[in-house]
Amino acid sequence: MDIEALKQFVQTLAGAAQSTRLYPLGHPLINRQLEICIRHLAPLFTEKNTLRLGLAEGVLFCEDYVFSESNPALAEMTRLLQNLDLEGMEVRAGVTAGELAAFFALAGEGGWQAHGLERTLAEQNVRHIIPLIKEDDPRKVFSRALAVAEQICQDVALSRVPSSDAAAVVVRDMVRSTLSNRHALTALTLIKDYDNYTFQHSVNVAVIAIAVGRACGLPEDQLQILGLGGLLHDLGKLKVDIGIINKPGRLTPEEFEAIKLHPMAGASIVEKMKDIPEQVVDIVRGHHLHYNRQGYPDDLAGRPLSPLVDMAAIADAFDAMTTLRAYRRPVSPRQAGHSMRESAGSLLHPDFLEKFLRFLGPFPVGTAVRLRGGEIALVVAVASEQRQDLRLKVLFDSTGAHLESPYFLDLPEEHLDRIIGEVDPFLVDIDLGQHL
Repeated sequence: MDIEALKQFVQTLAGAAQSTRLYPLGHPLINRQLEICIRHLAPLFTEKNTLRLGLAEGVLFCEDYVFSESNPALAEMTRLLQNLDLEGMEVRAGVTAGELAAFFALAGEGGWQAHGLERTLAEQNVRHIIPLIKEDDPRKVFSRALAVAEQICQDVALSRVPSSDAAAVVVRDMVRSTLSNRHALTALTLIKDYDNYTFQHSVNVAVIAIAVGRACGLPEDQLQILGLGGLLHDLGKLKVDIGIINKPGRLTPEEFEAIKLHPMAGASIVEKMKDIPEQVVDIVRGHHLHYNRQGYPDDLAGRPLSPLVDMAAIADAFDAMTTLRAYRRPVSPRQAGHSMRESAGSLLHPDFLEKFLRFLGPFPVGTAVRLRGGEIALVVAVASEQRQDLRLKVLFDSTGAHLESPYFLDLPEEHLDRIIGEVDPFLVDIDLGQHL
């Protein structure tokens, strides 16, 4: 990469940022600096389509070059990113001086939350400058997703077309969280709030679907589509009699026919939402169609559908099995995996399922296990798809006494035989929310 062009781009950009404190946007000096920025970008974009500018421990960098020197312009650029609470920004090929000016105009207003800035840039059609938002705590991401799911459900209940903007932003955050911490959000799906089943099931399926997609090697843009489909997959159930949805027991044929209408009802809602990819509509329509295409709605049989449909179906089945319902006890993630393998090739895509179960590991996060010495521990981390090393949190000693000070135990893959069995966390009063 042309380091001189890179340095000149950042220096000129920083100078423009500094000038915005002295002159109004649109001033000839600022316009000239922004036009020079664009010229310096041209040779850089011949090598790659995106440049990352950001802060590392308060020091400005662009790609691999760190600006260890200091001057007022660079200090102003650093201050601007810090005030916006950003890790940095991506500048993509095709950026214009007008987009840079719009970014500085918004940044100068102050008071932005990073997500709000991102949405507003998109609304103003600034497509080539992407704020890099600091990684959120997974619990905060999950909580935001629940709030978004609740708002979408309220909109549907009031016969309003839900907004897709907040859903797209929170799904992107879920994807990034999963890419940086592979099991954190998946573990949170095991902490069930039975009073908010409708909202949580939607969020859980989105999270688990993203994990399935990651296990299958999907790129980030496809993970976002898959997660959005998971979040919206069951909207049609809001159009079904709540008494049927919550019925504790076998449905009558007539009731089951009513249930079978929800995929198409959901698709009709989602199709009215703004900027929804067709693959998302496929997920909503087809998540009960099964791998053998013998499910419902039967008028989809034979129609080509996105592979994301089969990934979302795996997520839907996994969350349903691990959730307490009026008519069935939940099973552990490990037991769910065993049961789902019995449906591979008929109800569930066999290859996608195996990749997902490999991603979860032989003892998924959230599994309570008994060790050879009698201790009871909770699996809190699995190393990777390649290495099945576990991190355990030991909660009970060999006598069955609850430990006042639990401790962590790292168990290499070669020593998994120290686990002699699985334990129902509810029977031994393990609060998953406290430990995951």
